[in-house]
Amino acid sequence: MFNVVILGLTSFFTDIASEMVYPLIPFFLTTTLGASPAVLGLIEGVAESIASLLKVFSGYISDKFRNRKVLAITGYASSAFGKFLLYIANSWGFVFAGRVVDRLGKGIRTAPRDALIADSADPAKKGMAFGLHRAMDTGGAAIGVLLAYYFLTRHAGDYSGVFLWSLLPALVGIVLLFMVKEKKKETEVRKPPSLKWKILPRKLRLFLIVAFIFTLGNSSNTFLLLRSSDIGFTPATAVLLYLVYNIIYGIVSYPAGRLSDRIGRKRLLVAGYIFYGLVYLGFALVSGPEHAWLLWTLFGVYGLYSGFTDGIEKALVADLAPAEVRATAIGLHATILGIGLFPASFIAGELWQHIGPSAAFYFGGGMGIAAAVGLVIVL
Repeated sequence: MFNVVILGLTSFFTDIASEMVYPLIPFFLTTTLGASPAVLGLIEGVAESIASLLKVFSGYISDKFRNRKVLAITGYASSAFGKFLLYIANSWGFVFAGRVVDRLGKGIRTAPRDALIADSADPAKKGMAFGLHRAMDTGGAAIGVLLAYYFLTRHAGDYSGVFLWSLLPALVGIVLLFMVKEKKKETEVRKPPSLKWKILPRKLRLFLIVAFIFTLGNSSNTFLLLRSSDIGFTPATAVLLYLVYNIIYGIVSYPAGRLSDRIGRKRLLVAGYIFYGLVYLGFALVSGPEHAWLLWTLFGVYGLYSGFTDGIEKALVADLAPAEVRATAIGLHATILGIGLFPASFIAGELWQHIGPSAAFYFGGGMGIAAAVGLVIVL
């Protein structure tokens, strides 16, 4: 479990850095730089999707050369550089570049890091290992959100200062990663892994198809923050809403992972997709400041969705994939989800701008419920 803890600490500090800046991006774009919700959707969709294309190839390279640690370090370093680009941003084009570089780093590191977790965990406790990692990751996110709130209230409008400070925990995370002890490379000649879809087990292929359908309605979290601002929350109080989400997410992740080892992944994943659908339908129905109190509950339930799905989906992919292509399969899962994020965020931005905010959330809620039904069928 040593590697799992170190990787968890790396994610802990990296998420402090990421969540210091992530919840501020929609306000920085729309208030400081004058960008529209459609531009926000374009930036988030393109950044996530382009980055996600790397995940399957990063996983493939990790399986082929059995050197996961170097790729992980490279990815975390790239994300740190992306935050520096946000610091010097004076137009939405710089924000676009910063988000792309940051997400490229995530694309490089995700599959090899998750494969390191799977390689290091007891086969019967993969859910617990991924749940622990998610809990530590989200604990850092909660601290990052608190720091974002501090800067927003004490230094209102000084977004560049927050972006600069975020580099410090990002660098700590990179240094910690050097402590990971990767298993020695196998001496026998290994057949290079294949990128062909047909090599994956049928159940895994069906699960990936359902996950992609769900992702089409899973727009960027920045739209949730923008919706809270639309209803009447200030940027500072909107950040507190995001803190509630991260706290619930962090509390639930570890016990949910352990529970999935005991009762199976399917039940918790179905419950998570249903929570997502209900949250988005709730965001569609709130119509003004008189319903603002409901957002605290909705962000909390949204934390349940993430706690019930994020780490458990990765554990399920690790369960279903053959060991020789484990990182490739994990990367493919992340790539499929990321590819869906561009149309999801773009569609949400267009629906918001041309029909209204409720339309974007009705679409997402419907896709979440549909995915829960699909998951029941394929698993």
